[in-house]
Order: sequence, then C-alpha cells, then structure tokens
Amino acid sequence: MTDSPEHPATASLSTDRLHALARAWRVDTTVTGFDGVTRDVPAATLVAVLAALGVTVRDDAEVDAALADRELAPWRRLLPPVLVVTEGEERAFPVHVPHGDDVLVWVETEDGRNLSVPQRDVWTEPREVDGRLTGRATFAVPAGLPLGWHTVGAKSGNQLGSCRLIVTPRRLATADTVGATRQWGLMTQLYSVRSRRSWGVGDLADLADLASISGAEGAGWLLINPLHAAEPAPPVEPSPYLPTSRRFFHPLYIRVEDIPEYAYLPGPERARVADLASACSAANTSVDAIDRDPVYTAKLEALALVHAVERGPWRQDAYARFVQREGAGLRDFALWCALRERHDPDAGDWVNPDLSDAQIGRLRSELADRIDFFCWLQFVADEQLAAAQRVAEGAGMGVGILHDLAVGVHRQGSDAWTLRHVLAPGVTVGAPADMYSALGQNWNQPPWHPERLAEAGYVPFRDMLRTILRHAGGIRVDHILGLFRLWWVPEGTVAADGAYVGYDHEAMIGVLALEAQRAGAVVIGEDLGLFEPWVRRYLADRGILGTSILWFEFDEAHDPLPVERYRRLCLASVNTHDLPPTAGYLSGEHIRLRERLGLLDAPLEQELAADRAEQEAFLVLARERGLLPEGADEEHTIAALYELLGASPACLIGVSLVDAVGEKRVQNQPGTKDEYPNWRVPLADADGAAVLVEDLAASRRARGLFATVARALR
Repeated sequence: MTDSPEHPATASLSTDRLHALARAWRVDTTVTGFDGVTRDVPAATLVAVLAALGVTVRDDAEVDAALADRELAPWRRLLPPVLVVTEGEERAFPVHVPHGDDVLVWVETEDGRNLSVPQRDVWTEPREVDGRLTGRATFAVPAGLPLGWHTVGAKSGNQLGSCRLIVTPRRLATADTVGATRQWGLMTQLYSVRSRRSWGVGDLADLADLASISGAEGAGWLLINPLHAAEPAPPVEPSPYLPTSRRFFHPLYIRVEDIPEYAYLPGPERARVADLASACSAANTSVDAIDRDPVYTAKLEALALVHAVERGPWRQDAYARFVQREGAGLRDFALWCALRERHDPDAGDWVNPDLSDAQIGRLRSELADRIDFFCWLQFVADEQLAAAQRVAEGAGMGVGILHDLAVGVHRQGSDAWTLRHVLAPGVTVGAPADMYSALGQNWNQPPWHPERLAEAGYVPFRDMLRTILRHAGGIRVDHILGLFRLWWVPEGTVAADGAYVGYDHEAMIGVLALEAQRAGAVVIGEDLGLFEPWVRRYLADRGILGTSILWFEFDEAHDPLPVERYRRLCLASVNTHDLPPTAGYLSGEHIRLRERLGLLDAPLEQELAADRAEQEAFLVLARERGLLPEGADEEHTIAALYELLGASPACLIGVSLVDAVGEKRVQNQPGTKDEYPNWRVPLADADGAAVLVEDLAASRRARGLFATVARALR
C-alpha cells in the first residue's frame, strides 16, 4: 500500500467512526502485505469503496447517520433479502412487523408445495423505526427441505412479502466420487490447438477430438480455458479472462461445417463458406501469433449464411425451446451484441449506452433480425458443447470437459450492462501490492455488489453457473478466494491503495455447490495466493477441490513440500497457464523473455542462477526417489516431475498439453500488454513446429508422458 497523504475531503472524518462504518459493510480497514506488515487502508479508499456500496459520507454526521441506517436496515424489512441454508439446517430468521401485529409465514417449495412455518418462542425488544414501533418475530427454516430454490412468504395485515430460500448441499457429492479414485487429465488452451479442419483457431470440434484422443490414452477429464463471450464483432479481446459475458459463449469456437443447416446451403453460399474456411485454415500450421480478428470476421460471414437457411420443424422447435429456457438473460445479451457490433472501432472506445425502457423497446424491434442471429449463435454453441461432452463420456472419461470460470468481465461488456443492477459502480477488481508489483494489480473488472446480489436472490450468479455447467463434467473457478473477499480498487487510484470487501461466502459457495450438485459436476477452486488457512479447510468441507502447483508448494521452512503432504482433494499439476511450459521453465526461457522485455530487476545471469537454484530444490525430490538420473534430458526430466506428482495423494493430476509436446513459449507474460502476444501462442513442439490435433494420436512424446502418468497412478 502506498504512503500517499490522505485526501483533503477525508481529513475531517473521525478514523474510528469511519472504520466502524466500513466494518459494518464488510470492508477491511487494514491489509497485511506480502512482507507481513499490516497497514491501514487510506481513508479516501474507504470513502470511495463505501460510495460504490451506495453509502456516501462526507463528514462525521453523515458517518453516524449511515451507521444508524445500517443497524436499522433489517428492521425496515418484513423478511430478509434472501436465505441461504445448508440441507438439514433449521436456520432462524427474523420477520419484522408493527409491534403486536400477527404474522403468517410459509414456505413454497420449488415443486409447488406449501409448508407452514411455526414461530419460535424468542422475545426481542421492539424498536422505534421511522416513527413506528416495530417488533421482531423469529421463525426457522423447516428441517428436511429438499435442495433447491424455494420461496418464503409472509403476511401481516395488508403487508405481504417474500424472499428466496436456497437450500444447498452441506457437501458436494462429486468430491467424494472423484476423491475415491485417482485420475489424470489434460489441460490446454483450446484456441491454441488447431486441426487440419480448423479455421486457424481451435474450436469445439477440435475439443471433441482432443477428448477422444486423450480419453483413449486413459485421461478422465480435459480442462480448457474459459470459452466466455468476447466482443460480438472484431476487434476482439484476446484474453479469455477478460470476457464481455461469463454466462454466454464465444461464437469464435463454433465449427461452421458441423451445424446441421450447413448441409442445406445453396451451391454459391456453400462455395463461399468453403473459400472462407480455406483462407483461414492456411494459418493452422503457422507458429506465428494467432490473429482472431480475420478468423472471426470470416466465421461471422459464414454463420450468417447458415443462419439464413430455413430450419426444419424439429430444429426450429429445439431453437425456440432454447431461447425460452434462457429467457431474458439471453435476449438482453443478444440486444447488447446487436448494439455493440454497430460500433465503429475507429470512433473510439465503446461505452455501454444508458437507455430508457422506451428506447430499448424500439431497439428490440429495429434490431430483431440481429438479435435472433446472436441468440441462434448461442444455440449452436450449446449444441456443439453438448456434443463434445458426449464424445468425452464415450471415450471413457469419468468427468469429461472441465470449463474455466474467469474472475470477472470487461467493464464495458455485456454483463456490465445487463447486470449493472448487481455490480458495484466506480470500482474495479484487482490485487494488492506483492513482490512482483509494488503498485498492485488492476484487472479492470467490476465486482459483484454483495448487497444487491443478495437482494436479487443470487439468481444472476446461478444463471451464469447453470449455463456453464449444462454440458460440463466440472468447473475450475479462477481465484475462488473472490467468493470470500475481493480487492476493490476505486477509480483514479493505484491498485495498491484498494481495500478488501467481504462477501457472504456461505451463500456464494452454497449456490456454487447446489448448481454443481444438480449438474453432477466437479468443482475445482484455484486457491493460490494469500488467504487465511481456514479458507482451504472450509472449501474442502463443502466438497470443493483445491489447486496445487508443484513449483508453489513449500513447507514451513520454505523448502519444497514433500509430495506425500499434498492434499487429496485437489488438482495437482507441474505448472499453470500463468507459468511457462515446463520445458521453457527448465531452460530459463521465461527469464530471457523478461530480459528482452525489460522486466528484470537484476542482471540476467543473477536471475538465471536464482531460478536454477529454486528448480534444483524440486529436482532433488525426483532424484531422491530414483525418478530422475543425473544428466537426464529435458523430456525425461519433465516426465520425472509428473511421475513425482503421481506419488502425491492428489485425486486429480493435471498434464499440460504444452508439456506433452515440448512447447517452450508461455501463453501469458504478466506485466505486458502489447509487448508479448499473450493468449495468442499456437501449440508447437520442441523443434518449434506446429502441432495439430491429428498429430497427437501418433505423438511418441505425448503418448509417452500420458503413459508415465497413468503408471504412476496405479
């Protein structure tokens, strides 16, 4: 945290009172840095974060009024905004009515049953609220309610209210299913893995082929990068972790030729699609940076031609049912896409419009054809995702496709527009200062507003999860610690001067577990970084798997942690997408890259020596077990590291596809934007030649690593 002076506007505020207000809204007033030093959050940050939460304070009088308002807020409601409980729990909850008035409370279950809720004999002193004496009656959620999304209703005189009641699993059952066996899986960035039939970018047909090939080698799952929607028209953001929507998918991944209506294209249109495909596929064997824009331009033209083909009755019925099921969320997303695609990139950065209901109504009519097109694209993507999961299951995968959920969305994206009522304004998400960045990190993503999300009954969070999990065997949640707290950065400040804002983690994790339970899906939390020790225990108790990366696992003395001490309920891997492939890591390529980019803090040789020393500490573990003979080459060293992981109790062992083929180039170089082709590096082998999906089935090196890991797990 920087040592900047306090803003003049906060100079007159009482620190103690401001801190009390911040804590009342779950805003941390101190932060402990990576250096172990605890510092106060600047008062200006607290004021700005509170403003983003809807609490404006300029002097002590307003602080005191806000504190009183916060305390009285529950008393002003007939029912709480939402109730999230675990199965079997008899959670007590308050109902507020004019003192002395009777109140009737009931539960309407998801399947339409009505259950009366008896009042508890709990006396609470009435309070005067807004000039009216208000009483508090206590009720309890009935035990034995089924998992699901229910409703609590209450009636007192002419006052009628309701709130959502979400009953969540105490423990996600899939954790015990997966934890009972040990299996390995493949991890890859889908866009980077092309085939002979790709359009220059890996797609959902390639995903199915990857699942088939790896499943035949014994893989139980296939983890891919987020497939979230990007911009509806070029230019598109290359990072899959900065999407416009986390609920919907990027049409770039659609395989045009696999759409049933493609077969009925008239001759000229079919020839045009073939020409577009041929022009794009020429890049499949290139190892230069992937350029999504021309590919997406070509695919959108081809998709528009296929969309114009009349659908048969059953296909039209399937499409209509899809649109009805996805509801207003899909229609709003499609409207945003239709608006956004008309934006001229040369006119400057896009800013989400502020439209009245009347304007939106006119635009829905005016843009009806394009709205239908963007709805249809999601229908097609949904079908092809379903097909890929069926292939994975048919190949013998116990889990199948594992999707990745990004932390947030672009601040001018679709979700930022359609979900603005549950997002916090004027702040973005990031990370505090650490050893890599004294200024912290700003990811430029608007956070959930914890209070408004609760008032919405967590439905936006649920709908996002349902869409992703519909055709998935599991989900990896990037930075799952964000469901506990997030680092909020007020606009106009450096990231280091942010503050942690807490969330109702029991509700967030509960909804995640409920939707995964219903989908029969595994949940893996990326739980790396700074966190309190109880967080991992809590996640494990709820059936959420953790993440262990070989190079990050140290014991109390900062020596490499023996693999026998790894957690069982976790996905263990040698590396991750934010690290170089193991071949590049071992050779120091990542250090040399940072030197070329001017990112080193010390001379090259000094950095290389320090890196080699840290690597050597882990390589010793493999040598001590007889897995790594002296003088072993790079391929055998990588295999030994994976075999070492196989000796851990971890139930899931992740094999990076880049390691299986000998790739050295990193996908994402932190600290860069345009200096390095982040998220655009195509898959290549140790000799720098492009690797296609078809090559993997016959790859001696890849099959050898797969076999090594499979043997280690027996």
